[in-house]
Amino acid sequence: MKKITFLLIAFIGIQLAAQDKKDIVLKTNVSDVTVFIKGAQIVRKTTTNLPAGKSTIRFVNLSPYIDAKSIQIKLDGEVMIFSVNHQTNYNDTLKQTAEIENYIKQINDLNDKIKIETTTKEIINEELTFMRENKKIGGNGGIDFNNLKATSTYYGEKITALRLKEIETDKKIKSLTDERNVLERKKNASGTVKPESTGEVVVNVECKAAVNIPVELSYYVGNASWFPSYDINAKDISEPVNLIYKANITQNTKENWKNVNLKISSANPNLGNVAPTLQTYFLNYSTKPPRYSTDNLLNQVAGRIIDNRDKKPLDYVSVYIKGTTIGTYSDNNGNFSLPIPSGGGELEISLIGYKTQIMPISNKFINISLEQDVQLLEESVVTGNGIQYSKREVGRVVAIESEKVEKKQDKNRPLPVAKIENQTSVEFAIKTPYTILSENKNTVVEMENYSLPANYEYYCAPKADKTAFLMANISDWEQYNLLEGEANIFFENTFVGKTILDVRYLSDTLNISLGRDKNVSVQRDKIKDYKSQKFLSTKTEVTRAWKITVRNNKKQPVSVVLFDQIPVSTLQEIEVSPENLSGAILNAENGETKWKLTLEPSQKTELDLIYKVKYPKGKTLTIE
Repeated sequence: MKKITFLLIAFIGIQLAAQDKKDIVLKTNVSDVTVFIKGAQIVRKTTTNLPAGKSTIRFVNLSPYIDAKSIQIKLDGEVMIFSVNHQTNYNDTLKQTAEIENYIKQINDLNDKIKIETTTKEIINEELTFMRENKKIGGNGGIDFNNLKATSTYYGEKITALRLKEIETDKKIKSLTDERNVLERKKNASGTVKPESTGEVVVNVECKAAVNIPVELSYYVGNASWFPSYDINAKDISEPVNLIYKANITQNTKENWKNVNLKISSANPNLGNVAPTLQTYFLNYSTKPPRYSTDNLLNQVAGRIIDNRDKKPLDYVSVYIKGTTIGTYSDNNGNFSLPIPSGGGELEISLIGYKTQIMPISNKFINISLEQDVQLLEESVVTGNGIQYSKREVGRVVAIESEKVEKKQDKNRPLPVAKIENQTSVEFAIKTPYTILSENKNTVVEMENYSLPANYEYYCAPKADKTAFLMANISDWEQYNLLEGEANIFFENTFVGKTILDVRYLSDTLNISLGRDKNVSVQRDKIKDYKSQKFLSTKTEVTRAWKITVRNNKKQPVSVVLFDQIPVSTLQEIEVSPENLSGAILNAENGETKWKLTLEPSQKTELDLIYKVKYPKGKTLTIE
């Protein structure tokens, strides 16, 4: 009996303790956001009253894509935190979009009309049946002709009217049914509406006394990203280069960022205008001279992205040069274009709900078909506008410190930005509250506007491309903390194309290609080949000669850097010797020849490139 009493008392104690534990539900707004190359750090702030004793704080209506390991809670005051848990809640009620609800209402109205017309047809059929069953005319006095005539007339008119009404009713039913079927198809095409899911963070705490305290919740969330792009504007070669640094942000976290303190972090939890580079010319019996594409096929890649199932174009698909921050998004028709670095690379194509593809850049135009990821689709919510949200894409967590913003966003003026240099990354803090909705759309934020002192010179490698490229050479560029990305080029207030701002390689000078200039003409012509073989000699001698002509057709002096090459021998029995390089600087390791010229207006300069090759008799050697 004592044992039973003890258990009963313990049970009652547990029940009382459970009743004493308060459940506090907090609906918070996003206050601070730091967008990384992949993912974002979210901060929510509020104040709440906590009673004495134990209580549970529930942060509700959060993104379903939270990385649980990244959750941090800050509670001021003497509050003890016992546990922090993350969970996903599913709403069993189907949430329908206004468009779908409108379709359903119209369909229900049409069903009512079809029902009325169907009932009308049933009544007509009953009348026709009644007429057929009662068409006999008779009586004890015989049949009167006038009665027969009148009855026949009535019967004919009645049957005709009923038949015509039946035909008209059939037409109405068909028309209403066709209209209903069209609405059904539109409703189905609006997207499958699945039960929505939301994230929730549950915090168990205990207070010695009732308090009112500030609460801060922070976490990392996937399905957000940004990549850099630039506008490069040079009015003429006597003024600095104006460089506008922009962030292209997209997010579909299912959380709207309204009037938040926004930071953008460099951390990462047509004919191209990329100037060509020469390949080393190795000379051997089994080798051939390097070949160059004259139309710069691989300076830019374009393509179209579709769904492999229904062949429809996919928009807002992210396309990156793998391993870089050079990227873009596909448009409403699934089309994209992207300049690529010298040497090519691989494309990384990704979209939530689809399998990521890695493709080598081997053609100027690439058709890409994305395959849906069944596992991801099972864990995604599809809204009426077709946007899909995955719950599995997570990334690395980067600790950040938020900064308060006092001014309101003014879209008519450039946004004030503060640059924060951390140990391993750079952050750009937008100094006005900013709004980015969860719409999976590209939002462009202008972060910095630099005026960069530049040394202008023309670059040309006529063996690969006879066009002269205007280059802006910028010293001390490291201080600007730039990332590699696509750049729009404006020269003399005219859009001249796109290039790549590639800052991945260490260099004292940042070289920006401002595009092609036909007013600096370069010609490379081959002079007659010479081949000789002395009677007693064991060697065959071959001489190759080229004449390079450079003309400045501009009205001001220009600096030109010219590159060419002679072959490099890999065997001792093959000798390569320069005969006349017109004062060029020769790099013996790779055979590169370099001239630095200054040309006055209308001035023309001719340069010779002559070299001799000796190799054993009886051998076959391919020489350019």
